[in-house]
Parts: sequence; C-alpha cells; structure tokens
Amino acid sequence: MSGPWRTEAFRQLATPLAEVLGAPTSKALAALKLVTVADLMGHLPRRYLSGTETTELGGLEPGEDVALVAKVAEMIAYPAHTPNGRGRLEVKLTDGTGFLRATFFGKDRYTKFWQAQLSKGVKGIFVGKVGAFNYQMQMSHPNFVMLDAQGNIVGRADQAKTSMAHQVSRSGLVGIYPATSKMPTWQIAECADLVLDIVKGIDDPMPAELRSRLGLPQLYEAYRSIHRPDSIEAAERGVDRLKFDEALALQVTMAYRRADAAGHTAAPVLPSDDGLLAAFDQRLPFVLTAGQVEVSEEIFADMARTRPMQRLLQGEVGSGKTVVALRAMLAEVDSGRQAVLLAPTEVLAGQHFESLRSLLGDLGAGQVLGAPENATEIVLLTGSQGAAQRRAALDAIAGGGAGIVVGTHALLSETVSFADLGLIVIDEQHRFGVEQRAVLQGRAELMPHLLVMTATPIPRSIAMTVFGDLEVSTLREIPAGRQDVQTTIVHALVRPAWLERAWQRIGEEVAIGRQVFVVCPRISANDEVVPGDLPNPSVEELSGYLADGPLQGLRIGVLHGRLAAGEKDSVMAAFAAGELDVLVATTVIEVGVDVPNASMMVIMDADHFGISQLHQLRGRVGRGAFPGVCLLVTYTDGTTPADQRLAAVAATRDGFELAEVDLEQRREGDVLGASQAGGRTTLKLLRVLDDAEMLAESREIAEMLVGRDPDKSSDWLADLVTETELRADADFLERS
Repeated sequence: MSGPWRTEAFRQLATPLAEVLGAPTSKALAALKLVTVADLMGHLPRRYLSGTETTELGGLEPGEDVALVAKVAEMIAYPAHTPNGRGRLEVKLTDGTGFLRATFFGKDRYTKFWQAQLSKGVKGIFVGKVGAFNYQMQMSHPNFVMLDAQGNIVGRADQAKTSMAHQVSRSGLVGIYPATSKMPTWQIAECADLVLDIVKGIDDPMPAELRSRLGLPQLYEAYRSIHRPDSIEAAERGVDRLKFDEALALQVTMAYRRADAAGHTAAPVLPSDDGLLAAFDQRLPFVLTAGQVEVSEEIFADMARTRPMQRLLQGEVGSGKTVVALRAMLAEVDSGRQAVLLAPTEVLAGQHFESLRSLLGDLGAGQVLGAPENATEIVLLTGSQGAAQRRAALDAIAGGGAGIVVGTHALLSETVSFADLGLIVIDEQHRFGVEQRAVLQGRAELMPHLLVMTATPIPRSIAMTVFGDLEVSTLREIPAGRQDVQTTIVHALVRPAWLERAWQRIGEEVAIGRQVFVVCPRISANDEVVPGDLPNPSVEELSGYLADGPLQGLRIGVLHGRLAAGEKDSVMAAFAAGELDVLVATTVIEVGVDVPNASMMVIMDADHFGISQLHQLRGRVGRGAFPGVCLLVTYTDGTTPADQRLAAVAATRDGFELAEVDLEQRREGDVLGASQAGGRTTLKLLRVLDDAEMLAESREIAEMLVGRDPDKSSDWLADLVTETELRADADFLERS
C-alpha cells in the first residue's frame, strides 16, 4: 500500500487487515473499528489475567462480558433424553465465597468431554457473557482453558485457541481484549500474534535520540510487550509508548495548524463609532455582562490584527454567546466585508436566523425603504429551500447585499460565492471537521477570521489539547433575568405516582399560560420495552399516549429528525408562537432553541443521556420570566452508575463543574464525540486527566520539533500529521 505515507513504517502499519488476515476475519475485526495493522497493534487488552489468581465474583453484573479465573465447586451432568438429543452440563464456579453457574449444552459425547476437564476443584479461565436465569447469574457456553497450580494450561477445551495457550504457558498472563461475539478475546489475541510476526523488524520512525531522552521502548518492543507480555510492567511500558505516539501526533498537528494560521494574512477589523455595531449597542435593551464585554474585547483585539483570528468561544448554557458573536459579525460588516454563521442543523440555523433578525430589527432589514442607512441584510441558506428562495439567497451573498449569512452545510456547496468574506462563525464546532471550515476559508481572497462556538463547557485539560490550535475564551456568567431551574429525578418504577404527578404538573403549567418540552431518546418504538403500563417512551408512542390520556385536550406537537425540513420548521415556529402547549421531541431541541415561555421539561429515560446532553437540554427552559422545572424520568432502581450521573445533574447547574464530573466518569473520546457535543479528534488511548503530564510534555516537544522543521521536511513529522488528519476525517465522516 503506497498511500500518503513517506516512511516505510507508517506505510506498513497502514496495511489493511484484509491483506494480512483475509476478508472474513478482517470483517469481524472491523466491527471493533480495527481496519489496519496499526489499529490491531493499538487494540489494548482491558486487563491481564494471571493463572495463579482468582477473580472476585461478587461484583459481576448481568449483560457484562467477562473473563475470570475461578474454581469448579460442583458439576452436574444431565444426559440427553434421545440418542440424537442434547444433554446439559451445569458447573458451579466459585471464587471461594461467591458462586456463578456455567451451563453447557450439547450431544453426550461433548458433555462427557467437558466433564473430563471440569471436575470439582480444578481452576480455569472462563470467558463469556453474564446472564440471568431464575434470578441467578449464569454464563451460557463460556469458553475456557484449565490451569494447574502454577497457572499453566493443563488441558484445552475445543473452543480455546492456541494463542491463549501460548500466552499462559509463556508468562502466566492472558490479555483480555475488548471483543464481540463474532470476534472473542482469544481470537483477537491469535490475530495480534500473527500480525506481530509481520511487523517484526519494523523501523522505528521516532528518532532514537528522542526515544532515549523519554525512556520509551522501540515501537516493535512496545507492541510485543503488549500482546506477548513478559510482565505487567513491560506491558505498561509498551502502552506508554503508544500513548506518547498519540499525544505527540496530536500536538504536532496542532502546532503546525497554529503556525499555518499565523502565516496567513487577514484583513484587520477596526470598529467605528458611528457604524452598525455602534447603532446596535445603543439599541440593546439589556446591559452586557462583564464576561460578554471581556470576551468581546478579546475577539476585537484578535480581529484588529493582520493575521486571522483563531478563537474558540465556550459558554455556559444561556451565557449570551450569540450576542457576542453578532457584535463580531457587525464589526466585520462595518469594515465592508461579510460574516457567515454555520450551524449543524436546519432547526438550529433557522433559530439563529430568527434570533439575529429579532436582535437587529430594522438594522437587519437590508437596503429597503425606511431602513436605516447603514442597515445590512441577513439571509438564510439551507438544503431544503425551494429553487427561487435559494437563488435569491445566492444572489444576495454573491452580490454583497447580505452582510450576514446564516446556513447549514449547504454553505459549503461550490455554488455559493461570497463577495468578500471576512469572518466565519461556526456554532457547535464538533459537528464539523477541519476540512469543512477550510472550504469556507478558501472562498476569500484573504484568510477570514474564525470564531467557533460550543455550548458544552470543555474542561481546561481538553481545551488545551484537542482544541490546541485555537485560543480559548470562556463565558461563565449568566445574564441578569435568567431564572432558576429546579431539577428533580423521578424514579418511575420505584415511585410510579411521581410520574402521574409529572403529567398533572404539565397541565398546571399550561393552565397558567406556559409551555412544556417532553424529550424522548427515540423516535419510534423498538424492542426495548419499559416495564409498567407506560408505552415505550419514544416520541411517536408517547405523544399518542399523552394526547389520548393524561394530557388530553392540550395542543401537542411532535418534532424529530425524520420530519421533512419544512415540517420541522413549521412545528418549531408554532411552538415558539405559543400555538402549541407541549412539544414532544428528540434531542433536536438540545441547542439553540429559545422559547422564553417554556417553563418545564420532562426528559424520559434520562439515564440514556450523558451529563453534558442533559445539561444542554435543561438549558431550554427558564429562559424567560418564569422559574423552570426539569424532571429526569428514569426506570432504574437508584443504584446504577447512570443514577450517579442524574444525581450530578440534579445537584448543580454549573456546566463547567458537570463537565469535570463527566470527564472523570467517561473516556474523553466519548466526551468529545458527537453524542456528547465535544471536539474534533477522538482520543483512542489517552485520558486527558490521567495523562495530563504526558500531554503537556508532548506539547513542549511538538513546539520544539515544529520550530526546527516548519516545512515538514521530516518524513516522520509529516506522517504524524497525516495520521492525525486521516483519523479526524474518519471520525467526522462517521458522525455525519
């Protein structure tokens, strides 16, 4: 495989597994996102089991995929009733205190084979999924190998693969990999063992001097120590090498992006005393918060320079990011250029369009009769617009009549031409890849200034790494007048009367003229039926249940992603206008939706959402003159990890505090992914809290390396950047 690689090592590691292991095996590995040799070599065991230890059985949960070391406490064989029938073997496993049943089914010759190995008192490694039967936990058909007192294999069941035997007999350690039913852990170990022989002798692309300075093993040694461990310590050193490779690749890429941005020329923006911005500020019906003033000053200072601004604006829910962004756009219009606001969905783009028009009033009416002399036009461009509407928008953009342009991915089309683009504002940056923003940046003669926004508070450790090519501004202060939102957890199974009370409370809110959101995680019914009398809480079923039952007579609307764009717009407009009392929706209302009259939100199956998403959803209420109520409905029993997330959300409205809790509870890759409104590059091995020191060190080294080689003449550095960009592209495409 040639590809974009300059070094033989990167080229070899980019080899598709299909070329090495064959199509069937590679297809099964692809379900684990293991596509190349590098993917498989970087697929780390969750843990290592030693044949001399015993696993504690008390902490097992139904549905959990486990690998455990246990003794056989008891075995009972039930022969088949007919010559061709299936018999059953029940084995009770123990850790010395607790028990777990393992059940095997098969013809008598198979059960006799298993009986011969699983006699009372012997120890083995058992791999499978924990289930429940008759209120007892069990494993059905686990795969196993039996061990002697020293932890070595003494006999192998037919399911166990040779790689597991080799691992145990060599070092007494077995790597337990994240696996699937079609690609179990021992089969992954066998694949890794085969690929290790292929990459043996690979040239290490990292300079020996740097490797020695950092005390890191050679690349092949790292792979070997992970997949054929001599000791836990050696495996940990191997993991450290792969983590540092990932950290350095990320930081080198960011350093080159910063250097590239600094090398471009931008048109400086100097706000005038009598321009559009000044007129807007004079009309503001409220006083800007100290945070809004401070952040605006940071932005204007950036835009006054002749190099393009590269700034991330993160803000608490309701902190007033839109006003800050609008002031920057007006300053750009005052300088004779255009500003564009790119949003990820048509609902959000439409909300921004209406919000900007409302804030500007006749200042955004364009050059029409009766408008102020310095008024500009705001246009909206989305993929669902009719031909005439789209043509009018394109003409206004190309002719320069539209000083402010709002749109979705439709703005990235080659048919969109700007008269003079000076500022790009991207909302919810995680929904767009670097290449998508580069498309817009390439539409201008000079590099436009860039302001990207996120409503999800980002822990500082992430902001300094994954968003390392951007300067960061933060809005924490909530404008005066925003109301408190009381958040309560409703355990619908434990206290079903509380859920009935929730429906009653909706009726009470509507009776005094207010409106309510009801949020569901699913659009339509599926197999995941919730216990009790309530229908599966999907938008379609729950809206029907409420309309025919507890909310009968209320005006109920439905909003979700499968509706046609025009229908979504009309539903949202009707709710915003007060023509609907209750809106039953999916998370399409998560960001950007601003209905001040909405005072209550009920989130069904709240345990299915992450902390940040719950915080974003809650931010849709309490935006007007009325205090808000948010009910988190869950069918858990109050003792699960999900209940801890719900308790954290109920305890505080501080999004930055919740972001830190979220980061502690979950991998950064999830925090940064599409489901949690995060960043652009998913981290595979790194944890930014645990590996903060490594990330800081790699950033310093990256700055030094890029400073020495600004043109990427080093093949190794060029390949590090290529690898990071390709992975980011893949993540973006997967999210789109």
